[in-house]
Amino acid sequence: MKKMGVFGGSFDPIHLGHLWIAEAAKEDLGLDEIRWIPAAQSPLKSNRPLASDEDRMAMIRLALSDCAGHVIDDREVRRGDVSYTVETLSELKNEFPETEFWLLIGSDSLHSIPEWREPERLLRLARPAVVQRGGDPELDFSVLKGLASEERLGQLQNDVIHTSLIELSSSELRERIAGDRSIRFRTPRAVEALIKDRKLYRI
Repeated sequence: MKKMGVFGGSFDPIHLGHLWIAEAAKEDLGLDEIRWIPAAQSPLKSNRPLASDEDRMAMIRLALSDCAGHVIDDREVRRGDVSYTVETLSELKNEFPETEFWLLIGSDSLHSIPEWREPERLLRLARPAVVQRGGDPELDFSVLKGLASEERLGQLQNDVIHTSLIELSSSELRERIAGDRSIRFRTPRAVEALIKDRKLYRI
């Protein structure tokens, strides 16, 4: 059975931390594919991405150029409006019925899963693979009790992706760009060049 990791986010802009996490997940979980799904709008965030959908997609394409096993999926951008993860996973399951899915999330997102749309169904469709960075506290999967079986919860604890501390964020890159500071070595060179050429994130 094919194993697919689903990696959603604003990617506004994509940076080396995203790439590091995706490759660690692919390696640690033995995934055949990482499917990158930029969100049109997160239901848990009030603000839309600052860069346009076109610009974000262009940056992701540049960052993943020639990266085997990484696929860009624009369904949420095409769908528009608020993006619900459970709807995306349901579509993917219908399209790839013989595939097992892992949902890549940060440790902070683990605690918000009960607030997501149809969390019980989501946990049936995919296994959350939580990224635990160096220095992060121990993960508390008890927040998912009642949403999934004990067997499922046990599986999730085995799917933790351990990475070194990555002190990078899209908001930091946006702030540096707005302040006319360098983002070199924080995002792929081609992405940096596109941001400069299109004058993205300038105030």
